[in-house]
Amino acid sequence: MENFSEKAMEWLSLYGPKLLVALAIVIIGRIIVGMITSVIRKLMTKASIDETLIKFLSSLIRIILLTVVIIAALESLGVQTTSMIAILGAAGLAIGLALQSSLSNFSAGVMLIIFRPFKAGDFVEAGGATGVVEEIHIFNTQMRTGDNKEIIIPNGNIMGNNITNYSAKETRRVDMVFGIGYDDDLKKAKDILVNLVNADERVLKDPAPVVAVSELADSSVNFIVRPWVNSADYWAVFWDFQENVKTTFDAEGISIPFPQRDVHLYNENN
Repeated sequence: MENFSEKAMEWLSLYGPKLLVALAIVIIGRIIVGMITSVIRKLMTKASIDETLIKFLSSLIRIILLTVVIIAALESLGVQTTSMIAILGAAGLAIGLALQSSLSNFSAGVMLIIFRPFKAGDFVEAGGATGVVEEIHIFNTQMRTGDNKEIIIPNGNIMGNNITNYSAKETRRVDMVFGIGYDDDLKKAKDILVNLVNADERVLKDPAPVVAVSELADSSVNFIVRPWVNSADYWAVFWDFQENVKTTFDAEGISIPFPQRDVHLYNENN
């Protein structure tokens, strides 16, 4: 028992101060890490960075700083941390290579959150899908299609391709083409289209709508009709105009040509 006490006292006298220093490093280090993390969070919040990115980066910074504190504490105990750092570096490299696609999606997610090419609620075409953006996460973006299907798109696919944001601007131009027969009254047809455009209260006066002959096609004379509307009215105006043009043309005797084919039969016996 006496030998054990003597060895314990000897061990405490040898390693006790180092343990106290290591413990102090851990305690003070955690306090400093918490302060640094808090300051970084406040700076990112002040810079209006997305909350999802703030939480992720704050956690990542905290883990890195705590790792440095632990390594410093081990150094104070006399532990050789050079090999440990090398092992951590090699492990980090291996994990990075294994998670290459995930890291690509992460970096793309950071860019999406920082540069904001779209936001939740926007109707976009991105990553090979079209729909309303519901949520933007670090690794993927969640979208909802017009028929209420949920699509999860990796952020790398979005940033690696073109992004079309149909909700980015307050107004949009509705591009439509209507054809009439060559025997129909050109001026009458144009007047009908102009009147229909002017009668729709959803059509904006500025920029002015365009109604013009665009093409003398094989079987029709084609008009382009291009009114400007608020983005929210785009599809309603488009669908209503298709119906109104058809019913008005029918009522006014204006034909809408459709592809036809003449078939000639020959009797080989004659």
